[in-house]
Amino acid sequence: MTPMPAIDRLSSLLERFRVRTQLFHAGPLCGVTSFAPEKGRGFLHVLRRGEMVVTHPSRAGVSRRITVREPSLLFYPRPLAHHFHNPPVEGSDFVCATVAFDDGEAHPLARALPALVRLPLRAVDGLEQSLALLFGETTRVQCGHRLLADRLFEVVLIQLLRWLLDHPEEGALPVGLLTGLGDPPLARLLVALHERPGDAWRLDQMAREAGLSRSALAARFKAVVGTTPADYLADWRLSIAQAELRRGAPVKAIADQLGYANASALSRLFAQRVGVSPREWLAAQQHAL
Repeated sequence: MTPMPAIDRLSSLLERFRVRTQLFHAGPLCGVTSFAPEKGRGFLHVLRRGEMVVTHPSRAGVSRRITVREPSLLFYPRPLAHHFHNPPVEGSDFVCATVAFDDGEAHPLARALPALVRLPLRAVDGLEQSLALLFGETTRVQCGHRLLADRLFEVVLIQLLRWLLDHPEEGALPVGLLTGLGDPPLARLLVALHERPGDAWRLDQMAREAGLSRSALAARFKAVVGTTPADYLADWRLSIAQAELRRGAPVKAIADQLGYANASALSRLFAQRVGVSPREWLAAQQHAL
């Protein structure tokens, strides 16, 4: 694997589209425990000791039955029913958190991840130290322990994402954003697009950012990310526009931020890719809530 240059591939993404974790269980689980799908939320489970069987509904896109025989992380980034059978019954070696993505399943990471990430704890360097702090906060009551546990779960999640970026094949990542961030030339370009979405990007500028020719960039981007650079940029800007609309920003201010000549230009793009105007889309979102 080509060594990844010193570049922060996650911060600009997670600063714009936040991910929040919330502890809801620490300790043993007995018999069968079911986790129902919850719109806009995922789950992150840490099994630090013991064994268990995990089952899923048929046609869920993951194996119906998984046996976990070693300490592991199980991360469900999108709503998916799952059931734990015979988890550990002694000690506080099992912790669970919900994972809330800003904008729900429209979050770029929620779309880019597989339905289930299962990872042995031993695979991630430095994870044991974070988990020692996390389990320490969940086994005794101290001031602010729940808040600190929530933050530590976020640390664990970022460490998991780091590992996936460096091991896309082992993590069974589908073609998309994360496989792109795992590719050194494309990572440079993607981070630049994430940090400066309002720049007047042209293909030759994107190619220079990646250190590739225009034709090499077009072919590599399509193979690794699954779309063209121009379409990815349009979709990235659209994701930002939708997030800003939910926060109450006016269309003109969003258009200025994203480098469009005026609000009408942004509205045209929005209608082409979404099928309705920004105002109609926002009204439908508010009605759904």
